[in-house]
Amino acid sequence: MSTGVIQRLVKDRGFGFIKSTSGHELFFHQSQLQNTAFDLLREGQTIAFKVGLGRKGLLATNVRPIKGNLGQGN
Repeated sequence: MSTGVIQRLVKDRGFGFIKSTSGHELFFHQSQLQNTAFDLLREGQTIAFKVGLGRKGLLATNVRPIKGNLGQGN
């Protein structure tokens, strides 16, 4: 599992972007969330994920928040 921080969320479209600890920016779709609802995610929140390959490059799969991290603005 990799970790990173949610950089940007596009709530009305159901996707976002993660900045991994290795420096890559990865797309993720709400369908890849595990054990949480998309509406509960916040920019700045630390998450765990697996890296996959999509049509347009790297993407995050099996995305889940790391317990105890609420992100910014909470």
